[in-house]
Amino acid sequence: MDTREWALIVFTILGQLAAGSMLALMIVRAYATTKAGVKEADRMTDGPLFMVFPIMGVALLSSLLHLNNLKNIVGAVPNLATSWMSREVVISVAFMVVVFVYTLLQWRKIGSPVLRDVIGWIAALVGVAQVYAMGLVYMIRTQPSWNTVATPISFMVTALLLGALAVAIALVVNYNAIQKKDASTAGKQAELLRSALQGIAVAVIVLLGVEFLVLPLYMAYLGTYAAESLKVLTVDYGMTLALRLIFVFLGAGVLAAYLYRNASTAGKEKTLAVLVYCAFLLVLAAEVMGRFLFYVSHYRFDTLI
Repeated sequence: MDTREWALIVFTILGQLAAGSMLALMIVRAYATTKAGVKEADRMTDGPLFMVFPIMGVALLSSLLHLNNLKNIVGAVPNLATSWMSREVVISVAFMVVVFVYTLLQWRKIGSPVLRDVIGWIAALVGVAQVYAMGLVYMIRTQPSWNTVATPISFMVTALLLGALAVAIALVVNYNAIQKKDASTAGKQAELLRSALQGIAVAVIVLLGVEFLVLPLYMAYLGTYAAESLKVLTVDYGMTLALRLIFVFLGAGVLAAYLYRNASTAGKEKTLAVLVYCAFLLVLAAEVMGRFLFYVSHYRFDTLI
């Protein structure tokens, strides 16, 4: 793989991470607001919110390595009506802008909580649209290993898996900061944290199930329509594929199950921190390997029967 393809890995992984994080944060915020009110929801999610904009910023900067320069990004706009790549670029920039606006409003507490939440949900939905557009960019008839519904599904699963676990880390870090600042007011936050982590653990396990359901169907499709790509995955890079499956199973399966169990008991915040850090690192490594395999396994066919 050349530098431009590695740039695509960074762009797609980080872009999906940012989108998934934004959606996960808004879901956690809605839950916290329902359970404890706006003030506690702000305490829980305002800190973690600040991670989304920088992550998306790095993603867009990495895309410059693929598009070569800023002129190519600007030049993508006229093709918006016909090109999913153009839509991907425009939606990604729009997502970053809306995230910035929401973060600023939330930080400075500008406008009513309802207005801020509406803008936050708009940002989350634009993020979902960005991931969808990323998937459709690769739906190309002459690339049979990409031209399958497994592509947008796998992109969305990556976004949700990484986003949920990144938010879990941010929530733990935020809780530790609250506890150090004033332990006497951290009780409600600890309760909200444990409930949120249990919900994240369940979501991650479900997403793992989706990923393990899609993979064999995708492999069967490759066996029929893209045998060369299947060979690359199972023979040339068979060890990488095996490691990817092991890592995602350990992170999103085993550790997520332990996270759910430990989050049900008060006083295990340090254990929860270790679990979410390890789970995120394993899943991140797995998804990077998966995206690497996605790019190296494609074969172009100029004519399809």
